[in-house]
Amino acid sequence: MESPPRGGLGPVTNADIEDHIFALLARRQPGLTICPSEVARALVPGGGAWREHMLQIRQVAQALANGGRLNVTRGGVPVEATAPGGPIRLGLPGAQARP
Repeated sequence: MESPPRGGLGPVTNADIEDHIFALLARRQPGLTICPSEVARALVPGGGAWREHMLQIRQVAQALANGGRLNVTRGGVPVEATAPGGPIRLGLPGAQARP
């Protein structure tokens, strides 16, 4: 699944999202997490329509979590990335997550 084009840069692919998730996490101290909206904002330059990408980002995050490559939490508790219920955080497995 691809999101709409992002300011002339072409559609956002799942690979783009995965790359951005891991790039953002690599810049954080061990154990720190990111918000999916950080990924969306990084994908869309100039503050464009980043919200349009949130569902796709959550879907990619869930696929990564299913594969054991990402932790998805809400209030420090593991959750499904696509489940309703409020904000989630994304972190690397094996690290004690801190917002």
